[in-house]
Amino acid sequence: MRAKARDLDTMIRRVRRKTVQARDKPNVVGVDPKDNAKEGLEPTVIDDINLLEEEQGADWISIPDDTLVGLFGLLNYRDRASLASVCKTWRRLAASSCLWTSLDLRAHTLDAVMASSLAGRCKNLKRLRFRGAGPASAIIGLKARGLRDLSGDVCRDLSDATLSMIAARHESLESLQLGPDCERLTSDAIRVVAVCCPKLKRLRLSGLRDVDGDAIGSLVKMCPNLIELGFLDCLAVDEGALGAATSLRFLSLAGSRNLSWNVAAHVLSKLPNLYAIDLSRTEVTAGAVTRLLGAPQLKVLCALSCPTLEDNCDAVSKLKTKILLARFTDFVKGLESLFPRFFRSDTRSSVGENGWSSSPSAWRQGWAGREEDRSWEVMEWVEWVLSHALLRIAESNVPGLDSFWLKQGTAVMLRLLKSKQEDVQEKGATALATFVVIDDENATVDKARAEAVMKGGGIASLLDLAKSCREGVQAEAAKAIANLSVNTEVAKTVATEGGIRILAALAKSPNRWVAEEAAGGLWNLSVGEDHKGAIAEAGAIEALVELAFKWPSGGEGVLERAAGALANLAADDKCSTEVAGAGGVHALVMLARFCKHEGVQEQAARALANLAAHGDSNGNNAAVGKETGSLEALVQLTCSSHEGVRQEAAGALWNLSFDDRNREAIAAAGGVEALVALAQSCSSGSQGLQERAAGALWGLSVSEANSIAIGREGGVAPLIALARSDSEDVHETAAGALWNLAFNPGNALKIVEEEGVPALVHLCSSSQSKMARFMAALALAYMFDGRMDEVAAGVVLCENNARGGGLDGARKLAMRNIDTFVQAFSDQPTLQAATVSWAPSFLTAVAESARIQEAGHLRCSGAEVGRFVAMLKNGSAVLRGCAAFALLQFTMPGGRHAMHHAGLLQKAGAGRVLRAVAAAATAPLQAKVFSRIVMRNLELCPSDTPQAFP
Repeated sequence: MRAKARDLDTMIRRVRRKTVQARDKPNVVGVDPKDNAKEGLEPTVIDDINLLEEEQGADWISIPDDTLVGLFGLLNYRDRASLASVCKTWRRLAASSCLWTSLDLRAHTLDAVMASSLAGRCKNLKRLRFRGAGPASAIIGLKARGLRDLSGDVCRDLSDATLSMIAARHESLESLQLGPDCERLTSDAIRVVAVCCPKLKRLRLSGLRDVDGDAIGSLVKMCPNLIELGFLDCLAVDEGALGAATSLRFLSLAGSRNLSWNVAAHVLSKLPNLYAIDLSRTEVTAGAVTRLLGAPQLKVLCALSCPTLEDNCDAVSKLKTKILLARFTDFVKGLESLFPRFFRSDTRSSVGENGWSSSPSAWRQGWAGREEDRSWEVMEWVEWVLSHALLRIAESNVPGLDSFWLKQGTAVMLRLLKSKQEDVQEKGATALATFVVIDDENATVDKARAEAVMKGGGIASLLDLAKSCREGVQAEAAKAIANLSVNTEVAKTVATEGGIRILAALAKSPNRWVAEEAAGGLWNLSVGEDHKGAIAEAGAIEALVELAFKWPSGGEGVLERAAGALANLAADDKCSTEVAGAGGVHALVMLARFCKHEGVQEQAARALANLAAHGDSNGNNAAVGKETGSLEALVQLTCSSHEGVRQEAAGALWNLSFDDRNREAIAAAGGVEALVALAQSCSSGSQGLQERAAGALWGLSVSEANSIAIGREGGVAPLIALARSDSEDVHETAAGALWNLAFNPGNALKIVEEEGVPALVHLCSSSQSKMARFMAALALAYMFDGRMDEVAAGVVLCENNARGGGLDGARKLAMRNIDTFVQAFSDQPTLQAATVSWAPSFLTAVAESARIQEAGHLRCSGAEVGRFVAMLKNGSAVLRGCAAFALLQFTMPGGRHAMHHAGLLQKAGAGRVLRAVAAAATAPLQAKVFSRIVMRNLELCPSDTPQAFP
C-alpha cells in the first residue's frame, strides 16, 4: 500500500526585528545592465546609453571628458565600475578622484588589498561609512587625508589603538560617529581624537564603558568648533565636565546610566548655546527635566521611554515655547508650532491629526527657504534623535506601548522616511521593520501596527526607498516590506503597488545585504496562493535560484531566505515546474549537500519536499531523485542535531518514496537505518517530526524488501509508540506504516510481540481519524488472516502477551474490534433494503454512508489486492466483511487510484469471487452488500487495460 501524499506545508514566514550586525563581502562590484531594465528599479545611465546608441547611433567616444565625468557623477559606484569596463578612456575617467567624494563600504569587507586598490581614487574622499573593526583598521590605506565625515557600524571590537591611528591620519575630520556597543573604546581614545582632529564639529559614540572628565575637557579645549556631542548607552559619563562645553548646541546622553541628574541639570542648564538635548531611555527625573526646560536657550528636550519621568509626568512644567518629546506629550504639535516652516498647515496628509505629512511634495515644500532659515540644523538633529530613539524602543519590544505607537510613533516613523538624511531614512525603515514584530520566533506581526503603516501611506514610501540607488536604504526598506507583508492585507497592498516586481529586481542585486532582504520579502509574500503567480511572472523564481549559485557558500542569510521562498513557491504545481526549469533542483540539492548552516539545510529540504509532492502532475519527483547526491544528502540530514532539519529531510524522503526508483535508491543510501533511528529518537520531538518520520517509513515500506529491512532494523517498536500518540496526524501515519509492515508475516509477529495489537485496537476503536481507524483495522486483518500462523508456530510470546491470552487472545481482541469498526459504517436498515432489491439507489446510499473520502488517495499493489480477494474466501465472517469494505473504498468512483485498483481486481479474476460472496446465503450481510457495490464500481471503471497511476 502506497502512502498517502503529505499535505504541502507552505505557511512558513520569516521576520527580522533586530538590526543586522554583520554583512558578508559580495563577489563583485559590477552589475549586469540588463538587471536594471526590469520594472521596479531606477534605470541606470548605461541603459540610456545603450538605448540611444540603438536609436540614434550616438558616438559616445567623441564626448568631451568633462561631460562624461559629469554623467559618471550621477551614478553610484557599482554603475561607474560597470561603465569603466567599456574602454580605457572611460576606465580612466571613472577613476577620477572628483567622483569618489562619498563611499559606503558597509556591504564589503575592506582590507589592506582593497584599500590599496581604491587609494588612487580617494584623494578627494569626504564621507565614508564602514562596518566592523576589521575594515576600520584598513581605512588609513585609502589615504583619504581630506576625509571629513566618518561613520562606523558594529564597532564592538574597535580598539583605542585603531581609532587613534584613524584620528592621526585624518586631521580634517568634522564628524565622527561610531556604534553601537563600542565597549573596547576608552576615554584615552577620545583624548587622541580631540588632539588630532581640531576641526571636529560632531562626535557621536555609543556603548562606551566610561567617559571621564579629562576626555570631555580635551574635547572642549582642542575642538573649539564642537557643536554636537553624543554619548549614547554609556555606563558612566562625567556629567559635571560637560559644563565646560560652552560651544555645544546639541547633546545626547540617550541610554546612558549612572548619571547624577541633579548635577547634570545644574550644569547643562547653564550652557549658553545648548539648544536641544536628548535624554531618551534614561532615568531622568521630572525635577531635572523641569529645570532644563527652564533654561532660556534650550528649546527641545527629547525624553522618550524614560520610566521615572513618565511615572511623575504631572510634575513637569509645561512651557509654550519649549518642546518636550515624550510619550505623554503631543510633540508633533509642538514641533509644528516651533518650526512652522517645516510643518505648514497645507501639507497635512492622511496620516491623521497627530501625523506628519507623508507626501514627498509636501516635504519638499516644507524645506523652502532652507538657506534663509538655519533651523534646518535643529530639524536634522531632531530627526536623527527620533530615528535612533524609536529604533531602540522598538528593539526592546516593551509591552504596553500600543497606544503610543498608534497615536504618534507610526506617524513619526513614516515622516522619517522622507528625511533628506540617508542614515535617518535607514533607521526609520529599520524601526518600522522592528516595531511591527511582536514575536520573532513565531513570526508574529501586530495587526493594528501593520495596518496603521499601510493606512498612513507607508507602503508607497517604503517602495520608493526600495527603488533608491542607495543600497543601505534599499536593504532596510526591503526588510520593512518583508516584515509588514506577514499581514495579509499589507501583502495585498504591496502586490497592488508593484512591490513584487521591485523585490524581484532587488533580489538580483550584487549587494548580498539587499538581495537577502528582498528574498525575505518574497518568502513572506509567497505564503498562501494569492501572490505566487505574480512572483513567478516578475521573474523572481530565476532570481531566487540564481542566489544559490551566486553565493554557494557563506551568506547564509540570503541562502536561507531564497530557499524558503522557493519552498513556498514549489508548493504550487505550476510554480514548482518553473522552479525546476530554472535549475532549482540542482541549486537546492547543492545547498542540502554542501551548506552547513542549519537554517539553509531546513529550507532546502523543505523545498525539495514540496518539489517532490507533485508526482501525479509533473516529473519533479523523479528529477530530484536523479540529481547526484540528493538522496544521500537528505538521508544524512535526518541525522542532524537540528530538529527542523530532521523534520524537513524526513518529509522530503516521504514524498520522494512515491517514486519506485527513488524508494529503492533511498534504501540503498542507508535510508531505512537512518529513518528507523529517527523514529526511535523522536518520541520527545515535535508532532511534525514524528509524523514525517513515520511517513517516510510508510513510504519505504511499500517495497516488501524495505518492509522486511525496517522490521529487521527495529522499526516496529517505535512505530507502535507513535501509533499511541494523541496527535491524529502522527498516529494516522504510524497506522499506515504498520499496515504495510503487517503484510509480511514476520513483521506481523513482531507487532504482536511488541504489544502492537492493543495499540492498533485502540486506534481502531477510539481515533477521531477515520483513516487511522481504517488502516489499523486492515493491519489487524493482515495479522490474523492465517498467514502469520506458520511463522508463529513454536514462538514463545513475552510475559505480557501470555497474560493477555497469547496469540489466541490477541486474535479474538482484533476480530472483535475489526467487526465493530465495519459495523460502525453500516446502517442495518439500509443494508436490509439493499439485499431485498439490489436497486442502484439503495447501493448508492450504502456506499456513500460507508465511504471514507481520504481512502481514495491510497494505492495498493497487485499483491495487496490479491490478498484482499483471498480474504473474501476466508473462513472468518469478520475478515470477509473487512475485505469487502476495503475493496469498496479502493474502487469508489472518483478515487485517485480507483481505475488502477479496478484493473488489478479484473486481472486477479476477482469478479467470480465477488459474485460468490454476494450470492452466498451464509455470507455476512456487510460482505454481501459491499461485494455487490464493488462489482458495480468495476462496471463503472474503464476495464480494457489495467492502468497504473504514479
